[in-house]
Formats: sequence, structure tokens, C-alpha cells
Amino acid sequence: MRLMNKIKNIRERLGMTQSALAKGIGCTQGNVGHYENKNQTIPPDVAKRLIAFAANRGVQIGYEDIYGPAYASLAA
Repeated sequence: MRLMNKIKNIRERLGMTQSALAKGIGCTQGNVGHYENKNQTIPPDVAKRLIAFAANRGVQIGYEDIYGPAYASLAA
């Protein structure tokens, strides 16, 4: 699964529009669109906010959900 699909999947799990997610994590709707459709890498500070934002809504995700399973082995 490519990065853009991971972010879209997370957003859909949260049941949110790009605009609502952007507001919740402190970026623009255009940024979210680029993360989903242009394969733009999410900066670590935005990833951290996304993880916290999702957790506050009862959806548990981690860096490996955003960056892929290779991240989990690098972070260990």
C-alpha cells in the first residue's frame, strides 16, 4: 500500500473529510490532499499530531501506520 493510501485510510477510519482532518492536525486541506494524492511525505511533527488526534477519537495508530512497516523496524 502506498503512503497516500495509508493517509486516506486513516482519514476514512476517522470518518472525516480532508478539511476536518486538516483542521484537527493543524495543517491545510491542501496538505492533506497532497499526503493522499501526491505521495508527499508527512513531516514527523504532523505525524505525531495525527497519532494524537486519532487517539483522542478512539482510533489507535502509530508511525508504522503512517510510514509503513519498515518504520517499525527502524524505530525499534
